[in-house]
Amino acid sequence: MTTTGGSLGLSYAADYVEDGYVVVPGLLDGAECAEIIEDAARFVRGDYPLRGVPAARSSEGTDDELLSKILAIHFPHLVSPVALGALAHPRICDVLGQIVGAHLPHWDGGVKAMQSMLFVKPPGFPGQAWHQDERFIPTRDRSLVGAWIALDDATEENGCLRVIPGSQQAGIIHRFKAHGRPDEFDPTDEAYGFDDSGEVVVEVPAGSVIFFNGYLLHRSLKNVSSGYRRALVNHYCSASTLLPWWSTDEPTATADYRAIVPVVGPDPYEWKGIAAPATEVFVRSHE
Repeated sequence: MTTTGGSLGLSYAADYVEDGYVVVPGLLDGAECAEIIEDAARFVRGDYPLRGVPAARSSEGTDDELLSKILAIHFPHLVSPVALGALAHPRICDVLGQIVGAHLPHWDGGVKAMQSMLFVKPPGFPGQAWHQDERFIPTRDRSLVGAWIALDDATEENGCLRVIPGSQQAGIIHRFKAHGRPDEFDPTDEAYGFDDSGEVVVEVPAGSVIFFNGYLLHRSLKNVSSGYRRALVNHYCSASTLLPWWSTDEPTATADYRAIVPVVGPDPYEWKGIAAPATEVFVRSHE
C-alpha cells in the first residue's frame, strides 16, 4: 500500500527534528487495535509459521493464557496480513511522509519499511534499558524512524516508553554495556555515558503512535501492572537510502537490504527487486 503525506492537515516535521520524537494520538481506532491484539494469538495457536515456538503453543486456552509467556513477536508482517496492513497504515504513512527525511534538505518524501515487532509484555515482564535503534538498524542518512503503536493504554505502571528529547541531535551512537538488572530489563545491553536527567515518561492512550528517530535514546521499565502493555513497533527509513542491515558478504558502502516494503512514494531502487527476508518470524519468551 502506498500513500502520500500531509492529509492529516498538521505538520509534525519541526517538532520531530528538534526533539527526535512526536506523539500523534488517535491514528488507530479501537477496532483496529483490537484486530492486531486478536491477531497476536494466532502466532501461538499455530496459525502462522514461526521460529522459537513457545512451549505453551496450543489451540486450547484464552488468548491471554497463550500469550502469557511471550515478550515479543519479531517480523510479524512477514506472515500476517493484519501486521502488514498496520505497517502501511495510511494515517501512519501520512506522518512518515513528513518526518522520515525532514532533516535532509532534498528528501523526496519516499519511505520504506524493513522491520516489525509486536511487544506483548504481560504483567511482570521486563522493559528495555537505554538504547538507540540505529545501533541495530544502521541507515546511510540517519533517517531511521520507529513507529510505536500503543495497542493498550501505555502508562508508567505498565512500562510505557521513556525518551530523552533532543538526544538524537548529535547523531552519535553511545557506548553500551551489560546493565546487570535482569529484574527490570531484558538481556539487551544498556547505552551509557550521557545525561539522562531530561528523561520524559511518554504515557499515551491506545491508538496513539509515538514516532521516534533511530538515534533517540529511549527505554522502558518493567510492567508492574496487572494487565498487558501491547505495542506494535514498525521501523522505516528514507526510500532513497541504502540499508546495510543483515549484510554479511557485501561492502557496507554498497550493501542494500531489499526485503523491504515501500510505503510512501516510489522506490528509487525498484530495479533491484524485492528480496526474500534474511530471517523468519520468531518469538522472544520470558520465563
